[in-house]
Amino acid sequence: MSFRDLRNFTEMMRALGYPRLISMENFRTPNFTLVAEILIWLVKRYEPQMDIPTDVDTESDRIFFIKAVAQFMATKAHIKLNTKRLYQADGYAVKEMLKITSVLYSAMKTKQMALGEQTEEENSKFKFDLGSRISDLKAARQLASEVTSKGASLYDLLGKEVDLREMRTAAIARPLEINETEKALRAAIKEVLESVEKTKDMLSNVVSDETSLDAKIEKKNQELERNRKRLQTLQSVRPAFMDEYEKIEEDLQKQYETFVEKFRNLCFLESQLDEYHRLEQERFEEAENTMRMMQNVLREEEERDLTKSSLKDEDSDMDVPEDEGSDSDMEECRPSKPRPTRNGITTGRAARFVGNMQGGDSDETEDSEIDVDEDDEEDDEGEEEESKDLEDDSLEGPVSRGVRPSKGVIRPPLLEESDNDF
Repeated sequence: MSFRDLRNFTEMMRALGYPRLISMENFRTPNFTLVAEILIWLVKRYEPQMDIPTDVDTESDRIFFIKAVAQFMATKAHIKLNTKRLYQADGYAVKEMLKITSVLYSAMKTKQMALGEQTEEENSKFKFDLGSRISDLKAARQLASEVTSKGASLYDLLGKEVDLREMRTAAIARPLEINETEKALRAAIKEVLESVEKTKDMLSNVVSDETSLDAKIEKKNQELERNRKRLQTLQSVRPAFMDEYEKIEEDLQKQYETFVEKFRNLCFLESQLDEYHRLEQERFEEAENTMRMMQNVLREEEERDLTKSSLKDEDSDMDVPEDEGSDSDMEECRPSKPRPTRNGITTGRAARFVGNMQGGDSDETEDSEIDVDEDDEEDDEGEEEESKDLEDDSLEGPVSRGVRPSKGVIRPPLLEESDNDF
């Protein structure tokens, strides 16, 4: 016995109006008196005029009582009860009594629902819902129009009844002529005979058509059998070129696998090549940016050197003495051999001296001119080597060419740098 069944039984008994309060603990131990009381109440509730013996003192009385209750419920309510469980008077007896209480409870709920519906119908009698009756209203209007039209046509026909009655009575009163009747009957018989002949001809044609169709079907069946046999022979015979075909098919499969592999490798190599080109382009752009920055830096350094050299030229012009100088002084005033700067770019070639400030001997001037020319040639060779080095480093622009000062401008001597710096 489950807790759910016990709870349902107690709730149903309370809903049915059992006067005594039933607890769930009443059926933990056998309680035959309570079971007998509940069974008597249920039987009276189902059939008030039923007489059941209520003596349950002795064992035989209890057995008789249980049998009577089970027999009554089986014959009247068609409910089959287990008498052995009822006699136990414990939780299993509750499960059997639940069958009777569930029937009575469902009947009570049905009655309550019927009463509720009846009250709703009574309440809704005085309510008229025009929206739900629109279709009925349309059907009524259509029927009314049809009744009107039928009545008008019937009235017209009844108005013609006077003339039609006279024609009908005249046709009925006219005597029949035997000759005309015979002719009509003979014509009808002839038509029937002709139709019968046509039917017989059609039946004979049907028979001939059936025979021709049977012959055609037989012929088609024979052709079908021959074609099946031919198909079987063709399937059993192996073609002469089948071995070559299979061999070529295997070669084709191998070639296809090779093609797929090469195509995959080609795609991979193309992707690698694209990646390499992209990296080269990025590297080239970075190199261009660095060269452009170096060019800007070198250009700024040249401009600073040019400004410094112009300032030094002005100072040297102001410091030259007006008195006669010796050859040694001229040699000291002569600019020294140009040396490359630390960045590897010379600022220009020294100007050639023609004559001297004091108008000395021509031999000394010629010697000075020869010396200056030799220095210029050496400077040209150094500049060509430096320009080649700059072209190898891919430096473009005016930085690769040395900036030469205008002719006649005396360039101050450059600061001597060590060979290691160069």
